[in-house]
Amino acid sequence: MADERTLTISDAAAKRVQGLIDKKGDAELMLRVTVSGGGCSGFQYGFELEKTREDDDVAFEKNGITVITDDASLDLLNNSEIDFVDDLMGSTFKVNNPNAESMCGCGTSFSIKLS
Repeated sequence: MADERTLTISDAAAKRVQGLIDKKGDAELMLRVTVSGGGCSGFQYGFELEKTREDDDVAFEKNGITVITDDASLDLLNNSEIDFVDDLMGSTFKVNNPNAESMCGCGTSFSIKLS
């Protein structure tokens, strides 16, 4: 059975990832998005460029770039959008997560909705 969980990447995020890959000069790099316990709201997002794809990783592609996340993180990221925002507050990847009940002011910490 196919995995029905989804993660979308905005055009702005894909463009930013491509720019970072070009700057590093390594076309094999992918953006890893993780969710870990911690932060002021219970969970926090992590973003890192890397080449290694683990056995439990799920990959999503957009405009020639690849975003990977592990199976457990995808449970918390399901139906989210990875975006890149460049405004007066700074430049950062942003997760538009429908599973998040609340977010911290830092934008990287969140709590989940309980069923």
